[in-house]
Amino acid sequence: MFTSLQKVYQGENWIGLLIAVIIISLWFFSLFELLAIQISDISWFWLIFSILGRTYLHTGLFILAHDSMHGNLIPNNRILNHLIGRVAVTVYGFLPYDHCCTNHFNHHRYPSQSGDPDFYGSVPNPIFWYFKFIREYFPMRSLIIFLVNMIIIAWGLTTIFHVAFTNLIFFVLVPLVLSSLQLFFFGTYLPHHQLYENPYFSPRLQSSYYSNLWSFFSCYHFGHYHWEHHEYPKTPWYKLHKIHSK
Repeated sequence: MFTSLQKVYQGENWIGLLIAVIIISLWFFSLFELLAIQISDISWFWLIFSILGRTYLHTGLFILAHDSMHGNLIPNNRILNHLIGRVAVTVYGFLPYDHCCTNHFNHHRYPSQSGDPDFYGSVPNPIFWYFKFIREYFPMRSLIIFLVNMIIIAWGLTTIFHVAFTNLIFFVLVPLVLSSLQLFFFGTYLPHHQLYENPYFSPRLQSSYYSNLWSFFSCYHFGHYHWEHHEYPKTPWYKLHKIHSK
C-alpha cells in the first residue's frame, strides 16, 4: 500500500512540475516574441488574441502559486513546491508569497466571513469588492515594490533593448490588469456572492451546465468548481472537475 501511495505522489509531482514548466515557459516565450513585434504590422484580431493569451498565461502563474500554497503543485517535494510558488507570484506581480499564503489560508478558515480577506462584507458591489480584493493582495509596501520594479524593468527594456513602450502596455500591463479581473470575477465574486442567498455559505455555482472546457478557460476550474476546492483543498486544480462528478 505504501508503494502504491508513493507512486501516486510521484505521478502528481511529475504532472504538477510539467504543468508549471509549460505555463512558465509559454509565459516567457510569448513575452519575448510579442515584445519584439511591431504592433502596427498585426491585425486587431491577432492583437486581441495575443493579449487574451497573455492574460490567461498570467492567470496561470497565480494558479501555480495557489496550488503550491496548498502543497498540491509538487506534493512530495516541499522545497521545490514552494520555490515554484514564490517564483510564480514574483513573475505575476512581485507579490509576497508568505502574505498571499496567510491571506489564502484565512480565506479557507473564514470563507465569506469577516475574517476572509477575499470577501467584501456589505452589499456585494463588485467594483468595491474588486478594489478590496486587490488591496488585500497588494498592500502599500507590495504596491511600492511592484511600481519600483516595473519602472526599472520598463526603463531597461525601452532604453537598452529598444522595446516599444506600447508593447509593454499591451503585453505586460494590460494582461496583468485583465488577469486580476479574471481571478476576481470567476474565482472570487461569482462563487462567493451567493452568500447573500445562502447564509450557510455553499460556494457551488448554481448552474451545473458549464462545460469542463469553459470551466478550464474561465479560470482553471476555480470558478465553477470552487465548492470542490473548499471541500477538498488538497486536490490539484486540474482534478477539481473529477471531484465534481463523484
